[in-house]
Amino acid sequence: MKYQFGEKLREVRKRSGMTMKEVADLAGVSESLISQIERNRISPAIDTLLDLAEILHIDMDYLFKDLHRENKMNVVRLKERRKLVQNGVTLELLSRTPEIEDAEHGIEAYFMEVAPGCESGSDVYGHQGKELGTIIAGSGELHLGHQTVKLKAGDSVSFASDCPHKFKNIGKTTLQAFWVITPPKMWK
Repeated sequence: MKYQFGEKLREVRKRSGMTMKEVADLAGVSESLISQIERNRISPAIDTLLDLAEILHIDMDYLFKDLHRENKMNVVRLKERRKLVQNGVTLELLSRTPEIEDAEHGIEAYFMEVAPGCESGSDVYGHQGKELGTIIAGSGELHLGHQTVKLKAGDSVSFASDCPHKFKNIGKTTLQAFWVITPPKMWK
């Protein structure tokens, strides 16, 4: 059996001072079934498991906390990063393009380099979502609607990206930043 609850059920039952017969009577099942469940000989039906949890005052999270789920993991190696170079701005994608069904909760993360005097974005339009940026090196200026803020190494900024926004390198060296957008827009 892949998932086993028997030891936990037996441990809680014994701590509560109940016998297998008492639990079986309250659950409307046989004492033999309780014994088999506790020894992991059989898996209980979901309604039986719910009854046992209620009788023994067990939180379902406790029963399932050891359940391991395989999560999807995407690794992007340095040499495999997709790059977009345009008008003095280099974007290196740090996250793989999300699956279509996960696009709503996906993220677009990238390492950005902006040459002196160059800029990224638009002061005419925005896009759906939110953005978070952290300046790694250099200095820049973010124009968000009618607001302007200067940013330097170590500064972070986050904002709703539905307002027109533009990010410009105002320093004399290449600006480097880590940037995240959700939901993804550019690399679809």
